[in-house]
Amino acid sequence: MSIYLDHAATVPMVDEAVQALTAQMRIVGNASSLHSDGRAVRKAVEDARMSLADVVGCEPSEIIFTGTGTEADNLAIKGFYWKAVAANPTRTTILSSAIEHHAVKDPIEWLVDHEGATSVEIPVLRNGVIDIDFVRDYIAANKSAIALISVMHSNNEIGSLQPIREIVDIAGDIPVHTDAVQSLGKVDFNFAALGATAATISSHKVGGPLGVAALILKRGLDITPVTHGGGQERDVRSGTFNAPSIVAFAAAARAALSNRDSQSSRIAALRDSAAARILQAIPDATINGVAGLPGILNISFPDTESEALLLLLDSEGISASAGSACSAGVSRPSHVLLALGRTEEEAMSSLRFSLGSTTTQAEIDRLVEILPSVVQRARAAFSVKK
Repeated sequence: MSIYLDHAATVPMVDEAVQALTAQMRIVGNASSLHSDGRAVRKAVEDARMSLADVVGCEPSEIIFTGTGTEADNLAIKGFYWKAVAANPTRTTILSSAIEHHAVKDPIEWLVDHEGATSVEIPVLRNGVIDIDFVRDYIAANKSAIALISVMHSNNEIGSLQPIREIVDIAGDIPVHTDAVQSLGKVDFNFAALGATAATISSHKVGGPLGVAALILKRGLDITPVTHGGGQERDVRSGTFNAPSIVAFAAAARAALSNRDSQSSRIAALRDSAAARILQAIPDATINGVAGLPGILNISFPDTESEALLLLLDSEGISASAGSACSAGVSRPSHVLLALGRTEEEAMSSLRFSLGSTTTQAEIDRLVEILPSVVQRARAAFSVKK
């Protein structure tokens, strides 16, 4: 039995997306061409834009299609920063949470290193939710210096949900961007109701194809482009439309929304059952974060290393993810777990199991059955190494 418990990394494509993708791939035409073939493809793109806008609660004109969620995050972070500095050179501070995805953290660090930006990280509580009092106090004391705020809607490692609406209310006229790639199709997400200035969503997180995403940007608001060319998307993002993937993205998002409530309840029940049974079987294991996203379960197993755990699980046909990031082949503790107050050893002994619509009770039963022996073998290896 092959068991896939890494839905937070990417979700299997749903039938609706596969059908939409393959059908559109057979249609020739560049959406920017003026002939009838091009206009037909452009209509398909705009129909998909309208459908996606209906799903996420925004105006169609507010959707800017990009190649990836990382591109959309970079576009938002750099675009807002450059625009703010151009208007007022003293507005150089970027406020973000300590648990942002690297798609947000790294562009901020680049702006610090190359553009003179100042990065201020909002601390998080041990449950993985930001300290909203810090946000309120910092903005009250430094509002004129802040170029933008970027706080993720939900965290990819521990699943915690963030109070974006409250941040928006405190921020006033400061632009607020939220990385919502993990939220769409899993929890309630409505751009208009949220009040954010911009949000990032991604196709492959909702059962659509890889290689297409979107930045939702408030109507009438322009930001400085990162790439230049044909100006296809409001002169904010240039590049030929990936029509097949855009159409499939919209189909996947609509399917995810239609099944969201029933699937979220079922997946959350599986997660809670798995957590309780794992803690019963391995009493010294600890849960990281609190229940937020329905499918995220992050657990630390003392006296182990996540790499060993992953390899042992993989040998049993179970795909999961580490609670630590890996850069250039060098394992390092997760900045998310460190921000929660976990030690480096705790962070390096953590696993993330992320469940999705294809996850079954039988797969959870198999995980709970095999995990104690996997942890035991990992501990034996750890004791030898230590």
